[in-house]
Amino acid sequence: MADNPNPDIEETEAAAAPIAPVKKKGVKRRIFLVGSALLVGGGAFGLYWADSSARARAKALTTAEGEHNFLTWMKIAEDDTVTVFSPHIDMGQGTHTALGLMLADELDAAWDKVKVEQAPSDVAFSNTALVQSFLGEMSGYPGVINALPVAVIGMLTRSQKIQITGGSSAVRFTGQGGMRVVGAAVRLALIEEAASRLGVPAGELTTADSVVTHAASGRSLRYGELAAGAAERSLTRDPVLKSRKDYKLIGKPVTRLDIPAKVDGSAVYGIDFTLPDMRVATIAAAPVRGGKLESVDEAPALAMPGVEKVVTLDDAVIVVAKGYWQALKGLNALSPKFTDGGHGAMSTAAIYAAQDKLREAGKPDGEAGAGDVDAALMAAGDKTITADFRVPFLHHAMMEPFALTAHFKDGKLHLWGGLQDPIGARDRAAAAAGLEMDDVIFNPMIMGGGFGRRFPGVTEIIDQVTVLAMQVPYPVKLIWSREEEVRHGTYRAQSSARLSATLGDDGRIAAWRTDYVQGDNSESEAGFIYQVPATSRRHFGYTSNQIDGPWRSVNSTQIGFYNESFIDELADAAGEDPYQFRRKHLPEGSRHQKVLDAVAERSGWGAPLPEGAGRGIAIVESFGTIVAEVIEATVKDDGSPKVLKAWAVVDCGTTVNPINAEAQIAGGMIMGLSSAIGEAITLEKGAVVESNFNDYNLLKLVDAPPMIDVHFIESDAAMGGIGEPGVPPASAALANALFAATGKRIRALPLLTQAKA
Repeated sequence: MADNPNPDIEETEAAAAPIAPVKKKGVKRRIFLVGSALLVGGGAFGLYWADSSARARAKALTTAEGEHNFLTWMKIAEDDTVTVFSPHIDMGQGTHTALGLMLADELDAAWDKVKVEQAPSDVAFSNTALVQSFLGEMSGYPGVINALPVAVIGMLTRSQKIQITGGSSAVRFTGQGGMRVVGAAVRLALIEEAASRLGVPAGELTTADSVVTHAASGRSLRYGELAAGAAERSLTRDPVLKSRKDYKLIGKPVTRLDIPAKVDGSAVYGIDFTLPDMRVATIAAAPVRGGKLESVDEAPALAMPGVEKVVTLDDAVIVVAKGYWQALKGLNALSPKFTDGGHGAMSTAAIYAAQDKLREAGKPDGEAGAGDVDAALMAAGDKTITADFRVPFLHHAMMEPFALTAHFKDGKLHLWGGLQDPIGARDRAAAAAGLEMDDVIFNPMIMGGGFGRRFPGVTEIIDQVTVLAMQVPYPVKLIWSREEEVRHGTYRAQSSARLSATLGDDGRIAAWRTDYVQGDNSESEAGFIYQVPATSRRHFGYTSNQIDGPWRSVNSTQIGFYNESFIDELADAAGEDPYQFRRKHLPEGSRHQKVLDAVAERSGWGAPLPEGAGRGIAIVESFGTIVAEVIEATVKDDGSPKVLKAWAVVDCGTTVNPINAEAQIAGGMIMGLSSAIGEAITLEKGAVVESNFNDYNLLKLVDAPPMIDVHFIESDAAMGGIGEPGVPPASAALANALFAATGKRIRALPLLTQAKA
């Protein structure tokens, strides 16, 4: 059976394929989901999640008179307007525009008649293309996954309530496997409808700018005229997609659709949202995560003007008032007493010490690699090169702190706000309220940043505002102060690693081992790209009282920093140029080699530098995209680093919108530099020390590189992600540049702590 790039499109033949055993680590849950998919088709459950009921539900939610729905992805109005429904949330990454471009290009729609709207938070809009792609990639058996009946994938996706924005997945999975396929399939349906009406063979018709034309007779029909009939036709499940040479929109620089509203202030974020008679609340949770509320005297808050109610939770106290400032003043008037939950001895230093002890015990809970590393390292003896690395907890530093509005009325709970999985948010709120999911309505809004922080599974504000809404008769918006958000984040894991390697007589790496310690997630989005005969990556799971959560590019930042810093050390030990040393360990003529060569050429690698400056290079593959970066840097009089110039070369297969892709890579690079230079969440006595942007050291504009050069290599590779891959190489490239400038190796972040030491 041919691969089905979109499980929402019907197929005429379907048979469950056997699931081959999976050898990759970290995919147990996904394989469970695949197995579940084979079982969900029977009985009432199967009927409830069936494609036909989902499509009917989607049509009822999105289609008005004079509009015609095509699956859950798009509709065409009789005035030719094409509306695309994005299952991904806008958090500034520009994917709504990219997804619209991909569908419109295959549809041959006039771009000025295309709109992109947020899909409703309903199971009918669960992202089937995303699930199919993720399962194929993570299991290592995409052919098996794509051979599953489309109805099975659809039911699986809807039963799991998946509508996530993350994993650099919007363009490479939803766009490639969803939007393009649906656009091409609908275009064929419009042609078939036009052929029927005009009484001509479909092969004689062409499409452009939302019009089907029969050149021989000079007749044409607009998409709006054809939409009603085309919507009744079955869509092909495997339409032929355009080749690169035929793109009209993909690959062209297009202004993002969301920018005007964000510039003129008409865009509404969760923190802006208001309702009549709404109250505003704010919260203080136990300073030590895991602690409990012992007692609080509510009287001082209730005596404050505008304060109406104090609500206590197991681990927090909430003040409700007529406005945010009244609520904050009321909260500040309280003196709640919290326990430390037994975590009072937890500190940053204690975590590193515990991680070192765990690694020294030599009992990993996960391992990947090939070849006999132990034998190679043992044979090398004292010639083994070893380096220890440390990276801290990192905060997501969203510009918009958490703000979620809720109103319980007539047995229904309504929620408004920006989260990275609207359907998952409904599910969590329903559990917190003791309601059925159909009694919860979540209204998704744009987000002022996310980076992994706004996934429902790590977002306590959903439970908090739900409990609050069930106790008050009016709408209430719960806002976390900046201080609350900094001190109660779900951080990128504090991590440490020991890397060991040996060089052969030929100067090549003979064996490489990475032993790293962090939370219980042993998967890494950053693959090991170098050709080394024996490799091993061992994970040691460590849990503190903090919650480790996904951070932009997930584990690729830690692994990228470790690998790309260490290979620089190996190049130095071999007496070779860092660029050339990397190059000879990459497959000849490979994408990786081409990206590395291009960034070296564009940055003038090897050319003379100003006195006191150095260049560093790094290359990381993550989310299907290869990014190489070169940083030119020096050290200021106070010992802190100063980035002078930065270059990035990217191979993501196909670049959909070059202006936006460039912004994403540059933004990722700046985020990576910021985290390397100054960012750190530290603990003392179990509590987070940092409280706001005054002591959580984000990179300031004056310290950002004045020149960033981003270049894309178009290749025939599968489309990769773009939102996250710019981050991982930056920290290592900077550390390597500073070594070139000063001769001092950097193995611990952030750099400012070393400058002050």
